[in-house]
Formats: sequence, C-alpha cells, structure tokens
Amino acid sequence: METVSLIKAEYDGASMARAVQAHFDALHLEELFSPGMRVVLKLNLLMRRAPEAATTTHPALIKAIVERIQAFGVTDITLADSPGGPYTKAALEGIYRTCGIEQVARETGAKLNFDLTHVDKTCGGKMVKSFPLIRPVAEADVVVNVAKLKTHCMTLLSGGVKNLFGCIPGLTKPEFHCRFPEPEQFCSMLVDLSQLVSPQVTFVDAVDAMEGDGPSGGSPVHCGVTLCARSVWALDVVHCAILGVEPEQVLTVKEAIRRGLSPAGMEEICLVGEPQALAAMPPFVPPRTKKTDFSSQLPRLLRPAASWAVRRAAARPVIRRSRCVGCGKCAESCPAHTIEVRDKKAYIRYQNCQKCYCCHEMCPVKAIGVSRLFAFKL
Repeated sequence: METVSLIKAEYDGASMARAVQAHFDALHLEELFSPGMRVVLKLNLLMRRAPEAATTTHPALIKAIVERIQAFGVTDITLADSPGGPYTKAALEGIYRTCGIEQVARETGAKLNFDLTHVDKTCGGKMVKSFPLIRPVAEADVVVNVAKLKTHCMTLLSGGVKNLFGCIPGLTKPEFHCRFPEPEQFCSMLVDLSQLVSPQVTFVDAVDAMEGDGPSGGSPVHCGVTLCARSVWALDVVHCAILGVEPEQVLTVKEAIRRGLSPAGMEEICLVGEPQALAAMPPFVPPRTKKTDFSSQLPRLLRPAASWAVRRAAARPVIRRSRCVGCGKCAESCPAHTIEVRDKKAYIRYQNCQKCYCCHEMCPVKAIGVSRLFAFKL
C-alpha cells in the first residue's frame, strides 16, 4: 500500500517545523538527501498574490522544508516555478516578492530561480512524447513538489499532479491547452508530465486551502493540515477525500488509476501521522464548472449526443465589467486567442472559446467568473 502522511499544522514557524519533521520521520525522507545534491522545490506560484489569499504555496511551509533538507548537508537548493503569464525575470521578481518567497530565500540561503531557459525531455507518454521543462527541474537530482490544495475550474482538483504543469515554461503552457482542448485529453497529458518529472516527494499546503472557483478565484477555507507522500498520485487520492469527491470524478486521478500508477481509493492507502484530522475537514464548495457526465449510462447510440450536450452545457467564463481593469492578462493567457481588450475592458469571442478557464485563472482582480447561464448560446 502507498503511504500518505497527514499532519495538523498552522503557519507559525514552530508548528510548521514540527509538521515537516513528522512527515520526514513518517516517510523516511532522510534517504533522499545527501551533501552535493542539486535539489529543487517546485512551488505553486500561480500569480502575484499575498500568502493569506490561499492562492500560492505558503512561505512558512517552504521555509520549514528548506531548513529540514539543509540539516542533511544539502546546500544547493533552488526555489522555482513557471507561473502563469510570461516567464521573465521581472515577472518572477514580483511574484517572489509578493508571495513571500524572496524572504524565504533571504532567511535560508536557498536560491531563487532566474534561469529562463528550458530543456526538452523525451518520454514515453500516452499523449505527449516530449516536454519542455524549466531548467532547474530538468537538471535537479531531487525534485520536491510543494503544492497548494485548491479546487480547479478545469481539472476540479489542483493538487500534486496539476502543480507540475508549472514545470512547463511561461506561455508554452497555453499551447498545451490548444493541443488538448478536451478535459480528458488535457488531464491525460498532465499524467504524462507527472510520470516524466516524477518528483521524489510531494508536500501539500492545506492549512488554508481554496474552495469554489479555484485555482485563483475561489475563497480560502481553513483545513489546518499539511500532507506529504512519495507517490504524487496516491496523494491526490487523499485530496479527493478532503474535497469530498470520488477519485473517478477527478480526471487526472482517474487516468493515473487507469495506468496503474495510483491506488483506486482510500482503502488502498495507508494514512499515517494524524489521520483523524481527515474526518474533521470542512465541506468543500466545488467550482461551478463541476459537471456529471451521465452519457456512459445511456444506450450506445445516444452517447455521442449526450456527450455533446454535456460539453455544450459546461459553464463558460464571463467578464464582470465593473471589476475589469483592462490589464490584458486574460488575453495574454488565452490559448485560443479569443479575448481582446476593447475600450479598457476584456471581451470574449465565445465562438472559439475552449472553456479551459485560463482567463479566469490568471485574472488578478477576479473580474472573470464562470456561469452556466446561456452556456448553450455560443
């Protein structure tokens, strides 16, 4: 059975240090680290948001992990991510500063990544045979995946596997949305990527998670736990239990189970640490994009029409004009280039909208919502 560690924690330094130490002890993580290694912490730094917004990995967890790894004589530790939008030095500087990562580097001596190059890595993926990876991840001896537990309008869950999408540099990510516009295809691609990166260990910040229309437009929800596992796929099964959804409802988890990478459910996972905290989790509000595809239960001849109807009825992004500041972040991140700024307000041409919700995800002022109203009127 795969082992997942769940430990209660808060964001003060002593509590987080205790939690990280407990994860290391439970999973024998000391085996992974030795002097001379190049270690990269792949964070979730989606955008410029303060830690209390529950959009990015909290610096308290990152600092505790860095200090624990340093205790094993590791000195080459890099903090890295390719956030949404352009992958530039100026963009990274602003994100590191706002998200509290710059301070972590200053206090611990860990390096901030400013290498903007990438390395093409081949793999035997089902959907993709080669991925461009940001250089720190591609060249690391150990990849420590440090995710944030959030709901997600496209993938339902932003956990361990989805966090690895940030290993792809900058605006190359929208290209993958164009190549794989259907959620099933896109999530299968994410599983290919997770197999290629294959992080040796994944930590998850679920002290303050996000519910509703995540990964950036939802609301913080206090769970008071951190999680850790060597298997990123098993960890996402536990995330499903926290969110209150079945593993089959999360397409990345469903695909990992199909490939034999993941346990099929909680009954196949050994939950250690403080497992009783799982029962105390608050109910999560799902994203408004959550849907149930009933087509597989219909007669075969009716399934194509039912699947078409489900896709057409999916919630679409909607501009809240009163909030829109015309910054263009949505247009910049739209893989199908269906958005433009007119008279300092964003405008969506729905005829070509892929319903990937990248615009919703990257809006810095939460001016793009999702709605099922008029979903058929494209």
